[in-house]
Amino acid sequence: MEQTWSIRLIRFAAIFGIIGTFIGSQMSGSMDYSLRPIHAHILLVGWLSVFAWGIFYRVYKIKYKKLVPVHSILGMVGAAGLTLGMWMYNINPYNLNETFVMIFFIVGGTLLLLAFLLFVAITFLIDKQ
Repeated sequence: MEQTWSIRLIRFAAIFGIIGTFIGSQMSGSMDYSLRPIHAHILLVGWLSVFAWGIFYRVYKIKYKKLVPVHSILGMVGAAGLTLGMWMYNINPYNLNETFVMIFFIVGGTLLLLAFLLFVAITFLIDKQ
């Protein structure tokens, strides 16, 4: 179970890495740094954190296997929701309702927070080898 979710998390992180570096190169080329917070969160949350979780699951066996997909899905949905919500909140290119955008942003961040809290618990639930 851990191996399957490990590669899924690493692939998801790689996609975020490409998006984050693309945004960074666009900002640099255009000298417009308005997307700095979004760029930073995509790379820190979507690339770095999710990649680290993928490596963790590659290295360790977890006692309660059902926690692995719960954590992974929470983490991926939370990372995508937070960064997309942040982008919509800061740019709002589609003129969406401000309340909807704010709720989308908050829900994404909350799911990510839950993923981090669950990960802390999971680190204490590894099989001793």
